[in-house]
Amino acid sequence: MTPISDIGTRIELVPMDGHFHDITVALYRQATAAGAGLLVHTYSNLDGAAERIDAIVDAMAVLAELADLPGTARRVHFPCGEDHDLAVRRAFLEACKLEPSEPLATAPLTIRDRKSGLMIEVDGLGEGQYRVRASGDDPEQQGPRRVGVIVNGLLKLGQMRRVSVAASATDVVTEDCVAFACGCSHDALVGLLLQRAPNVRAIVREQEAMAARGTLSAPSAQS
Repeated sequence: MTPISDIGTRIELVPMDGHFHDITVALYRQATAAGAGLLVHTYSNLDGAAERIDAIVDAMAVLAELADLPGTARRVHFPCGEDHDLAVRRAFLEACKLEPSEPLATAPLTIRDRKSGLMIEVDGLGEGQYRVRASGDDPEQQGPRRVGVIVNGLLKLGQMRRVSVAASATDVVTEDCVAFACGCSHDALVGLLLQRAPNVRAIVREQEAMAARGTLSAPSAQS
């Protein structure tokens, strides 16, 4: 990998990349002349490490609809201009988990909830707002509770906020609507977060454990 003097602020770290020789990979936010960009980096000098980093960046770009940062080499960003640090952490971790041979595709805004058997769907309402709803046979009336679980997951994983219904004439905040503070739509990102939202507690524990497992050190700092 090309040496980088000012690597930026670390957002997330994968201590061992199971798809490439257990190298350590990290995601950074880096200041550039074109603005803040996201940098995926490893200090590994193994043959193929640079290509592995490129593959992770490509996967993140698809999973979270990231765009290349103009005038930079392999830096990406959200076109809305916001950081979305929590959400991009999840995109990075999911990109690292993907099988290299697996085709890249955005996640749908629909999942089947395993605990209830209901279909959970997310509808875009515009201006970065989304409504979560449940459909299907629901004899035990689990729909509202499961929607609440999904909403809570989106709030925690995506740093989203509760909002009133976009088309409503009132300012009443509803329990099934969430939004990004940037006011822009991020359908691919919501689809990605939706896959993990039902198990948000386990996901948060996983992130905490991963963060505690190691740090990314330059070769000169390693024993």
